[in-house]
Amino acid sequence: MAQPINTPIKPFTATAFKNGEFIEVSDADLKGQWSVFFFYPADFTFVCPTELGDVADHYEELQKLGVEVYSVSTDTHFVHKAWHDASETIGKIKYTMIGDPNWTVTTNFDVLREGQGLADRATFIVDPEGIIQAAEVTAEGIGREAESLLRKIKAAQYVASHPGEVCPAKWKEGEATLAPSLDLVGKI
Repeated sequence: MAQPINTPIKPFTATAFKNGEFIEVSDADLKGQWSVFFFYPADFTFVCPTELGDVADHYEELQKLGVEVYSVSTDTHFVHKAWHDASETIGKIKYTMIGDPNWTVTTNFDVLREGQGLADRATFIVDPEGIIQAAEVTAEGIGREAESLLRKIKAAQYVASHPGEVCPAKWKEGEATLAPSLDLVGKI
């Protein structure tokens, strides 16, 4: 079970690989910006690089939305670097790749597979106040898509900046939203 929606992320500090360097990342770094935590089971695997590569292909658009991406596995930051150097797909990544060998971040988000030491395939959208606004966990063989993630981020940002409005199913940026009220009950 993933960490609940509308709860603050828990404190963490971790070493990550980003743009050819090892960096320290903590929960304090997230304040004031939208963030995506993109958990995956392991480096040098099969579905994981397709997902991470898809996010890499959309990273510029995510940045324009003010979103920073943090991919997380229980591998070390050294393994992330080796994978980045060895794989053409992973070599495209410009976002932060957090190493979580002590399971702190994975445990904080409640996506650690007990007895395996691996993260579930999970995505969290975190608002600038550090509050989880969306979560998705999928089974091992079900890959995620960056386009779907982008839609959810845009909806979360819209709702955050337009109190009293909500985004219906299939909502896309620029489309009509709903303003829940007594008048709408039973009319949708």
